[in-house]
Amino acid sequence: MKGIKNKFKIILFIVVVYIIFADTIKLYVMRKLEFASLQVRDLEVSKEFYIIKLGFEVSEFSNPGACIFKYKDGEASFAIRKPIGVLPDGELGTGVSLWFAIDESIEDLHASLLDKNVTILGTINNTPFGKTLIAKDPDGYNITFLQGN
Repeated sequence: MKGIKNKFKIILFIVVVYIIFADTIKLYVMRKLEFASLQVRDLEVSKEFYIIKLGFEVSEFSNPGACIFKYKDGEASFAIRKPIGVLPDGELGTGVSLWFAIDESIEDLHASLLDKNVTILGTINNTPFGKTLIAKDPDGYNITFLQGN
């Protein structure tokens, strides 16, 4: 019984605090990631990699400081850009992976990327979502391709 009373007191406290501060508390719900931008060391080298080796198309919204890509009629979109500030030494992409769904066979993509001397991390993986393949870009970002189930 004592545990129930303590839980009730905690819930009551939270409700009272919410009522008192309701006008100042704003909760924001994130619905989806709308856009991603990666800072790169050399915009031209990275731009060439994404266009020639990975097959992305340049969007008409690109500018001298950033290259915005579209893929498959603009369904996937992201940008690479010149640094906003001073970049740390070493790989920039440590811990970062962008995922792109593909329609073609992951095995065909794997062969194509190997022919273009793209660094592949590991092998084709079977995941609960489908088959994945991870390529590494010039700045160390992991680009994951997913052939969904």
